[in-house]
Amino acid sequence: MYVRHHHLLLLAGILIGFGIMLGFAPDSAEAVHPHTLSSPDISANDINTEYSLAMAVNLSRQEQDNGNDIPSASVIPASLNSSPQYLGEWHTVTVKRGDNLAMIFNRLGVSAQQLHTLMTTDGDTASLKHLYPGDVLKLYIDSAKQLKGLVYDMDETRTLEAAYTGSGFHVKTIERELERRITHTTGTIHSSLFMAAQDAGLSDNLTMELAGIFGWDVDFALDIRDGDSFTVIYEELYLNGKKLRNGDILAAEFINRNTPYRAIRYTDSTGHSDYYAPDGKNMRKAFLRTPVEFTRISSRFSLGRKHPILNRIRAHKGVDYAAPTGTPVKATGEGKITFRGTNGGYGRSIVIQHGSKYSTVYAHLSRYARHTGIGSRVKQGQIIGYVGMTGLATGPHLHYEFRVNGVHRNPLSVKLPDAAPLATKYKDDFNNVMRPLIAQLDLFDSTRIALNP
Repeated sequence: MYVRHHHLLLLAGILIGFGIMLGFAPDSAEAVHPHTLSSPDISANDINTEYSLAMAVNLSRQEQDNGNDIPSASVIPASLNSSPQYLGEWHTVTVKRGDNLAMIFNRLGVSAQQLHTLMTTDGDTASLKHLYPGDVLKLYIDSAKQLKGLVYDMDETRTLEAAYTGSGFHVKTIERELERRITHTTGTIHSSLFMAAQDAGLSDNLTMELAGIFGWDVDFALDIRDGDSFTVIYEELYLNGKKLRNGDILAAEFINRNTPYRAIRYTDSTGHSDYYAPDGKNMRKAFLRTPVEFTRISSRFSLGRKHPILNRIRAHKGVDYAAPTGTPVKATGEGKITFRGTNGGYGRSIVIQHGSKYSTVYAHLSRYARHTGIGSRVKQGQIIGYVGMTGLATGPHLHYEFRVNGVHRNPLSVKLPDAAPLATKYKDDFNNVMRPLIAQLDLFDSTRIALNP
């Protein structure tokens, strides 16, 4: 009887103890405010560096997925949730104009000594010296104003992560690979290239790139005709299954007045990329066809034009591009400025010498661009001045001349010299890249013709 009573008491004690665990023990799953973190009563040296970095990685990944600025409790390590004396907070800082890391640290109350320690820890922290407006930093700062962690997205594929270990910072750069998907579109022009490209789903950037590829062979202001068409094969860039942006045009075709032009993008072993015709000729020319974005051609090349101000027959040895005052004027080719100043009826003007054979003239400028003094080297497409009406001019326009061995040629029709062709040593590799892209262009052409006989 005694034994039986003893067992009953023992069983009751176990049940009572279990009940205490269920009903009266402190709630070990108490929610943690997502803005704060706390750590057990341990020294900073005891915190595992890789564990701290893993926390930062989780923060970065979760924010990308959820669009949150502050980590949720699910990414807070359990070892940091038990002691209020190490309470901390994640701060999300958007870099403002004129900001630098020292100013940001000062606003958050973090010492200059910690800034020095961080910046001298690892070479990758050099990226923090060049912050730009709109950049976002995430910093974990404890109650003693000590920086414990930092996350900085350097660009769309690289994230800098730093975790404080007590003796210093452990810095790590995480790199993510972009997924490249190839797609294509086609369009037919009825009013303008930009309208047709928009209807075909091309972004403004890709449309500008398309115009740039064929801009040496096709004047998109003067040569376009109703029924001209284009096909573009290009990349789309994805990260974690989400589209980030469009990539490069890989191949393109433009049919202007029933004449087809094709271009293939090729990157050589040095990393240099350019667009080439299927035979290896560079799509670029040594000169741009037009030096300014104009509204109309107000006067063409003519040896028998009547001058609008002098009222007598006087050869017009260039082309006048009407455009608003202040429109940027670009150098059509690489070269050296041999004249910059006021020159009679030309007004403010610039002369560029391109090697020993070619020279170009830009006249009636309202003002000059910076760094365009006599003797300055300029690149193709570099802004050298701005449209005006200085000298003998009835309205704002650019007077542009093209000379070959000192002889004036019509800028609209002169045959422009090619840029350097594809190097012979790359020809076989180029052909391997080119063939499948040309096959796709042929297929899209066949489809387009079948749909639009």
